[in-house]
Amino acid sequence: MSKNFLTIALPKGKLLENSVQLLTQTGIDCGFVEEDSRKLMFDLPGSDARIIICRPTDIPTYVEYGAADIGFVGKDTVVEQNLDVAELVDLKFGYCRFVVAMPEETKPPKLGDGSYDLNFLNHKRAATKFPRVAQMFFSERGMQVTPVKLHGNIELAPRVGLAEMIIDIVSTGTTLRQNHLVEIAPIMEATTRMIANRVAYRIKYERIQGLADTIREIIK
Repeated sequence: MSKNFLTIALPKGKLLENSVQLLTQTGIDCGFVEEDSRKLMFDLPGSDARIIICRPTDIPTYVEYGAADIGFVGKDTVVEQNLDVAELVDLKFGYCRFVVAMPEETKPPKLGDGSYDLNFLNHKRAATKFPRVAQMFFSERGMQVTPVKLHGNIELAPRVGLAEMIIDIVSTGTTLRQNHLVEIAPIMEATTRMIANRVAYRIKYERIQGLADTIREIIK
């Protein structure tokens, strides 16, 4: 195995196809990588690389501990987990937004500029899969909101009294509308990022930085 051999962690699910297409454009032969396969590791001898397929939320951990040299993962996961990895390139796909949302009937009053009065949310609870993102958002505004960590069905929480609001990722807003929730405030936008293990980035700098530069040119 050469010193420039790369282990690349790619996410299962909807981001995998775009990730494979992008790597193929860089000259890395990903022809044998199939999500439907039960295999989770694919050796690419002609490319001096190996691909491992992981749950998206696990990719920063694989990269931080050096099990993968680089990984493709959503910015939302990078921010929420706050692990010690190097973020190299915005890959521009997998777009989504973090928002605060509430039931239509309990939404805050509006201010003169048409925005909602977020002070109305002080000392309330927010159901979310992303407690760190929630805490950062409200702390920056000097507010005390208690994040309630859930792993799914976030939209149910305000309906059963678990929390007054939710903080979640939206793409089109359809799920919010179906659950009679209205967006109160945007938090941040997120796309897929290329991240690297910090030690691997130093040792394999030419290979990793070369790949990052190639990807930037392709995206342009």
